[in-house]
Amino acid sequence: MDFDLDRTIAVLERTPGVLKALISGLGPELTRGGYGEGAWSAYEVVGHLIVGEREDWIARAKIILEQGVSRPFDPFPHDAAIHPDSGRELDQLLDEFTRLRAANLEALRSFRLGPAQLALRGTHPALGEVTLAQLLATWATHDLHHIRQICKAMAWQWRDLVGPWRHYLNTLSSEQRA
Repeated sequence: MDFDLDRTIAVLERTPGVLKALISGLGPELTRGGYGEGAWSAYEVVGHLIVGEREDWIARAKIILEQGVSRPFDPFPHDAAIHPDSGRELDQLLDEFTRLRAANLEALRSFRLGPAQLALRGTHPALGEVTLAQLLATWATHDLHHIRQICKAMAWQWRDLVGPWRHYLNTLSSEQRA
């Protein structure tokens, strides 16, 4: 599949609504449990997405557009998230994520990107040179990855309740990968 900015934006636009439909109002029994040590809960995933909206995607796109490979991206802490001990309600986080995502998509559209801009390169501190198209494709894929992670964390809460069907539900495998 070739990179398509409109298709990428379509995924990015849908994520806040998908998350709200999936987890809003479910309560902590489903949204604050993970699926093993170090595995994030739905709450923490939303917190991580917020940090990314604030510090990662658009900031890195601007670096590529304005400075290219001459200025490496600032490192992004991949374990950065807002945690339940913050005292914030999940629905507040969902609302904040929705606002941040809308603002970031407005910024992205304002760049009026064409093929020449999408081919521009920046420097990732660990990966080396990357294109703007790769960054944007990663942003959308990152969303999908974390939606999957939320689903696994929620399903994991029922792992002992499904009885013998657990054998057929690969989401409940003992494998602890995200």
